[in-house]
Amino acid sequence: METKDGFLVINKDKGFTSHDCVKQIRRLVNTRKVGHTGTLDPEVTGTLPIAIGSATRFIQYLPQGKTYIGQIKLGIKTNTDDIHGEIINKKGWPKISDEKLDQYLNNFRGIIKQIPPKVSSVHVNGERAYKKSFNNENFELVPREVKIDELTLMKWDQINGIIEIKIICSAGTYIRSIARDLGKLLNSEGCLLQLKRISACGFHEKNSIRISEIEKEKGKKNATNFIIPTISALNHISTFVLKKEEINFWQTGRAIKVDINYLNESISIDYEKPIKVINNKKILLGIGFLNKEQTFINPKLVLNAK
Repeated sequence: METKDGFLVINKDKGFTSHDCVKQIRRLVNTRKVGHTGTLDPEVTGTLPIAIGSATRFIQYLPQGKTYIGQIKLGIKTNTDDIHGEIINKKGWPKISDEKLDQYLNNFRGIIKQIPPKVSSVHVNGERAYKKSFNNENFELVPREVKIDELTLMKWDQINGIIEIKIICSAGTYIRSIARDLGKLLNSEGCLLQLKRISACGFHEKNSIRISEIEKEKGKKNATNFIIPTISALNHISTFVLKKEEINFWQTGRAIKVDINYLNESISIDYEKPIKVINNKKILLGIGFLNKEQTFINPKLVLNAK
């Protein structure tokens, strides 16, 4: 089977780790060069983009924002900050209007600092926090800055103490931490009841597929038919087209001279941001950066390097 580079957008089922999905995709597309774009907890469902072949080299250039729909359960504190952990405290929750609750959510909008859950993949002295937690080690996690671009109160169930939210946030945001901290803010407790990721790294749930569906289709279709080309995932960054005679320079790692007039006429390009480099047939050749004088594009990632 010929390996096709690009991204498979998996709709992950509950109970599977991100690594489980990577292992299954390796088998289905018959290549070891497979990686995910960011861990999704086993109990969280939804969008998990998986890079295949040379696409693994482009993960860092994807959009980093993520969108979730989740439910927070008030009145319960667990050792994992979600409903699947050990309950360590129970407490009532206040009677509160939708409007007042939305005001409390202002504390989690914009740039905030949050302490990750003890059961998380954050490194502590070279070891994952969840491993230390499972070993009953005593340790503290430092607050981390994250950005909440949008936080919408979708539903408030006063009787059962369940808050449903939609959240658009930066990579590294822990919704479990928001659940825990919102509970405290309301003079109660809080934990994450359920969570679904509906978009990640520019990929959306509507374009995703379950691994079981790929396996079902294997007799009719090659699994690689579901792969989205790498270039399609880079529409958010600027484009520079190489002339035919410049391609050899590019593939041997040499800087490409650019005409500032061409840049001004085509699109304003920030030299601090990555640029996707293509040929006149719209084939992706790699990633480059302009120098400060905007006179050369320096190769950063070169496909088919010589």
